[in-house]
Parts: sequence; structure tokens; C-alpha cells
Amino acid sequence: MSMASERKAEMQVFHSGDVIVSDRIYNLTLGATVLWGVAMNVVLCAFCGDFVASVNPFIFLIAYFALAFGGQVISYKSKSPVVSFIGYNMVVVPVGLVVASVVSYYGGIGAEEVGLAFLFTAIITGCMISLSIIYPNFFSRIGGLLFAGLIGLVLSGIVMTFLGIDSYIYSWIGAVIFSLYIGYDYYVAQRYIKTVDNAVDSAISIYLDITNLFLHLLRILGRKR
Repeated sequence: MSMASERKAEMQVFHSGDVIVSDRIYNLTLGATVLWGVAMNVVLCAFCGDFVASVNPFIFLIAYFALAFGGQVISYKSKSPVVSFIGYNMVVVPVGLVVASVVSYYGGIGAEEVGLAFLFTAIITGCMISLSIIYPNFFSRIGGLLFAGLIGLVLSGIVMTFLGIDSYIYSWIGAVIFSLYIGYDYYVAQRYIKTVDNAVDSAISIYLDITNLFLHLLRILGRKR
């Protein structure tokens, strides 16, 4: 069983010492944590757009995977909301720096394409969460299909990179997959035991879904560049 699968199973089981909170507190914590990650992305886009380009790519990749993977391990293994939030930020910072470099390429945070991508991402996120609440049975059945689609997206992206292929359809498929993932991961988050720690842990997946959706939308809107 993978670390993520093991953690998901554990988050559905009540443990001695768990403090159960109301649905409202749980979802407010989940939403606030996701919004914190998005806000950090905005700050990094505003002040660190050229940072990635100034760092040795090999060193950045090592630091990126060490922080992103280490942050997820810390968050998923911890039962403390504070420690989990530290792990969450270890994921947000390197991912946010990548987003900042992409935004810089498309003209910076004030560019029209960036603003539209942010707006569409917010609208789609709200719609998918609403649909997840209204049609939970639908989202309960698409996990396997989405995972297969994600694997296919990653593999095709690697092949296209090596072959120097730039596909407009690829960006649309990616946008659709991560849009559905937002609804799916929100549905999954509602199946967990309602603790503050589980809310913080669940925010990682939703934050990454939103970030990936934004990047695909930005690539679609800024294709002329």
C-alpha cells in the first residue's frame, strides 16, 4: 500500500486522542488552509518570479523534490495540525516557486492571461466543489478513472517533452482532469474523520489540484506567447 493510500485509510479511522470538530470547523479549516497556499503562490509570483531562473536547475530539482516529498511525508505521518501545517508549507513553497517562474514567463502577475487564468480557476473550483456536494455518488465512482488519466497525462507529457511536441489538446485534457480532481478530492476529504489535522492533510491534494488547473489554463490562455 502506498503512503498516500495508507494515510487515507488511517484518516477514516477514529484514533484515541482525536478531537472531533463540527463539519463547519472542519471545512473552514480545509478552506483556509487551501486559501493560505493560494495566497502564498500569489506572494511568490509577485516577488520571486525570476528566482528559479537564477538557481542551478539541478540544485533546484533536488531541493524541490526533497521539500515537496518531505512535506507530504511530515504532514501525512503527523497527527498534530501544527506539524502538518509545516509540512503543507514545505509543499507550497517549492510548488509556488515553479508557479512564479511560469507566471513570469507569461508576463507577470499583472498580465491579462494570468488574471483570466486565476479567475477561471476560482470559478471552476467553486463549481466543482458545489457539484461534489450535490452529486457525491458521481465523484465516488471516478477515482480510478482519474488516476489512470493522470498517469496517462504524466507519461504523455514526458514523451512530448523529449520529442519537442507542443499540443493544445494536452492542456485541455489536463485542465479537465484536474477540474474533476478538485471535486473528487473534496468528496474524499468529506469521508475522513472530522479533525483539524485531517483538514490540513486534505488541503494538500486540493491545493495541488487547483495549482495544476491554473497552470494548464494559463498555458491555454497564453498559447500565443
